[in-house]
This record gives sequence, structure tokens and C-alpha cells, in this order.
Amino acid sequence: MLASVKTVLAAGFIGLTLSLPSVAFAETAASIDYRFIARPNDLSDDFKPADKVDLKFLSLKAIDGSTNDGALWQPTGKAAGDTTIVIMIHGSGGSYKRAPESALGGRLAAKGYAALAIDTRQHDNKINTENFFDIRRDIDAAVYSARALGYRKIVLQGHSLGNIQVQFYAATNWDRDIQAVMLLGAFGNLPWKTRNILVRNEPRFSELIAAATKALKDKKLDTPLDVKMSYFTGQEVPVTGQHFLTYRWDLSSTADGTYWIKRVPYPLLLVRDQADMLIQPFETNSLLAAARSEGSLVQGAELITLPNTKPPSLKGHYFDGNEQPLADTIVRWLAARNL
Repeated sequence: MLASVKTVLAAGFIGLTLSLPSVAFAETAASIDYRFIARPNDLSDDFKPADKVDLKFLSLKAIDGSTNDGALWQPTGKAAGDTTIVIMIHGSGGSYKRAPESALGGRLAAKGYAALAIDTRQHDNKINTENFFDIRRDIDAAVYSARALGYRKIVLQGHSLGNIQVQFYAATNWDRDIQAVMLLGAFGNLPWKTRNILVRNEPRFSELIAAATKALKDKKLDTPLDVKMSYFTGQEVPVTGQHFLTYRWDLSSTADGTYWIKRVPYPLLLVRDQADMLIQPFETNSLLAAARSEGSLVQGAELITLPNTKPPSLKGHYFDGNEQPLADTIVRWLAARNL
């Protein structure tokens, strides 16, 4: 069922008319909008109807006009003002339709929490194309929509690449209704990891730097570079100049979690699956150390590693087989903080 568009944030200016110089009126310069949309067809079993869970789908328009979809799980019979909502941001080329977000939404709602999982502008085949700084607008759209729906307690959750996007947002938005931050499968320093673990080829990395800086000069930042980037799958993948410069090169990127995490002024939970092949233990340990370092603003940091006897794999990065323990861990941690 389609619903009308709701405008949740507008920026305006005052205009004066020649005929009525003493009368002013507001014009909308930009807005954040959301609307409920019909249920998509291509959904997994994570989206099956469940008792005591109300599931809706949304389309959200960020303040710069970019639109993305999302899913909202709500516990039935519980007012939004009395409910904590978890806003979930996916990883590289991920989607609200995929794990771990899709697997968590219903499980959290069954325990009395709302969950809003959104696509960002780098979802699915838009992977490695975006400007890091633009993602904050997608998160903003989710946060303001949650507020418009009546939620007054917000928890931010980021998985994989979404972890650095959530860290940056939380560190630069000291909003009082944000109560906590949760990072799942979180890397430490992405520029370092890209150069030393993913690419591991200095001549190739130099080619990427040259191609990206040329794209900046030629005003072609959103065009895939002629040089491809090595990826965690072992493949050589396309990448745009704006993605490389804002995520992958240490001299221009801000995607270093060990810098941002200590500037997050909220309680912090880190969760890693023991069978995660992509994120090594030293990465989450480096984040925990930074969060607990001198001068850190973090209001208590905890790292939980979920046991998994399976061999390390990419499935472990998505908490495959550990969905319920992950949800239980999150619920216990939130409840311990009266959220």
C-alpha cells in the first residue's frame, strides 16, 4: 500500500516581494522525505511475517535528492515513543535485504526493539562508487525519518564498511536522542588495510593514486578508473576516483576507525564472528584499544567475539549460522543500558 510522502526536514529562506515589501514568506530549499511503499518481490525468508512483528517498507529521500529504500520492523502494540530503534547501515555493496541486517530486524522486533535497515547510495552494484562524505546524508535521512515516526531513543549500527560510516556520523553528530553505537565485523584502518592487505602491490597502488588524482583534476570523480583495485574476494574490481580518494588512500581518506572511534561520545559495542575471514582479530582489538585510550569520549566500550567452530570464511563476516546469538548479544547489551 502506498502512502503520502512525509517531509521530515526542510531548509528555507525568506523571500520579499516588490508589491508587499513588509510581507515575508518561506521557500523550501531542500528536504528529507519518506514514504511507505509496497512490499518488494525479491525478499528472503528473513522477511516472512512473524508474530508480534509489524514489517513495513520505505523509500527515503536524502537532503541532496538521493533516494534509497529500507525496511522497518516494529514490535506490535508498542508506541514508538516507548521503543528504542536501531538504525542499521550495511557494508560494501550490501543491502537492507541481506544479512546481517535482514536477519536482525525481525529478531530485534520480537524482543521489543524497532529496527530500520536502509540501503545507502553504495548498495548492490553501486559498490566502490560513492563519496564517503555523502553517506552521512543517507544516515541523516534514516535518523530524521525515525524521529518523524515518533522514536526518541536511537541506536546506530554499522556492519563492515558501514562501521566507519556510522563512526563518522556519530562522532560529528552529538544528537541527544542517539543513545549508543554498535559496530559489527568492523575493520580498523581502511586505507592501511587497502594498501597492505587488499592490494599488496605498490606499483599498482601508485597507479590507483595517479588515476584517482587525475579524475579529480578532470572532474570525473564518479567515473570508474582505468585501473582496477584488488578486493577481498581476490578479484580486480572497478573503483571510482571519489571512492578511492575518500576511503582508500591515507593521505586523502578519513576512513580510519582508530581515529574516529575515540570521538564517539556514546556507549560502544563491537561484535566479531570468530569465523570471520575478512576481519582479523587485531583489527577489532585496535578499535577497542582506541576507544579505551586516553582522551577517548566513548562512554564504555565492549568487544564480544561470537564463538564459531567453522573454518574462517566470508560467511563468518555476515554472521551466517550465528544470527540468533548475534541478536541475543545485542539485546542483552542494550537491556543492560536500559535501552
